[in-house]
Amino acid sequence: MSEIKKTDTAAVPAQATDSPGPLLKVTGLTKHFPITKGLLRRQAGAVKAVDGIDFDVRRGETLGVVGESGCGKSTMGRLITRLLEPTGGTVEFEGKDITHLGVAGMRPMRRDIQMIFQDPYGSLNPRHTVGTIVSAPFKLQGVEPEGGLKAEVQRLLSLVGLNPEHYNRYPHEFSGGQRQRIGIARALALKPKLVVADEPVSALDVSIQAQVVNLLDDLQQELGLTYVIIAHDLSVIRHVSDRIAVMYLGKIVELADNKSLYGAPMHPYTTALMSAVPVPDPRRRGAKSGRILLKGDVPSPISPPSGCRFHTRCWKATQICTTQEPPLLALKTGHEVACHHPENAPDQAPGDQPLPGAADAVVTVSE
Repeated sequence: MSEIKKTDTAAVPAQATDSPGPLLKVTGLTKHFPITKGLLRRQAGAVKAVDGIDFDVRRGETLGVVGESGCGKSTMGRLITRLLEPTGGTVEFEGKDITHLGVAGMRPMRRDIQMIFQDPYGSLNPRHTVGTIVSAPFKLQGVEPEGGLKAEVQRLLSLVGLNPEHYNRYPHEFSGGQRQRIGIARALALKPKLVVADEPVSALDVSIQAQVVNLLDDLQQELGLTYVIIAHDLSVIRHVSDRIAVMYLGKIVELADNKSLYGAPMHPYTTALMSAVPVPDPRRRGAKSGRILLKGDVPSPISPPSGCRFHTRCWKATQICTTQEPPLLALKTGHEVACHHPENAPDQAPGDQPLPGAADAVVTVSE
């Protein structure tokens, strides 16, 4: 990957302190997808994609969300942008409860909350020109830009690094990275306050991922944007995020600022994730890398384990982990973790009986 610009992630952006309250506040957010069977389509269960999460997003900051595939990251992104109806909990934007607003109620809010989708090939209509795609938000909101619609769309294309003269081209005439830039231009058209980016670079070639990440960073500085960036690439999240939330099986297991999380992760799952980041150093070939390989698969979100959801794969699990779900607590200032036996912090349940075979749930390998 090309070099990604590094920012001072230890400090909260200045915009974050301009308002007394957070821009976005999520409390107990839940989304269960029903499973039906039989001719009468009776509900036989539910996929607990997001199962009670709490966090807030301050103005001007970037919150990164990481976790394995299927942990509920993308569902959470669609819930806070109200593309999905929550099963429970509340979503507040600028102090206003938008949890159950209908289409008409959300229409004026769409100007302030936008989303960049994961697939730049599937999120753009192949029958529409770039000009039609980027101008759609203006037409839907009934906004007439100063200087005319075409001039504003061309300005947006130039802002994201595309040729304004390509106004009449179709999506198939662009590369993956250029298509993602079109999606970014569309998301920024109405000058939103919050942008949710769902895996914005995962579908792109490695050589242009850094370009898109740097573009998002430059636009944040220029326009004062607030980001929620969902990704599974820990190196990308490290460079762009001020705070990071780690999700596992529909729950947030750790929430901390960038420096604390990467310097001293507390949850065993976070520790395992961090150990999987490759170190491109040929001199370390064959040496002990300290990489942690978790045995077994992620449990099904249809029937998640009781107590701590990670206890089936955790090498520190004890009896309390199977019965009591650990709450998300701040064990240090600005560092929250949901674990009975955290790393780099005092044990919350000392002396509890270890689970049989827990120590064999993980192996450390060489590079």
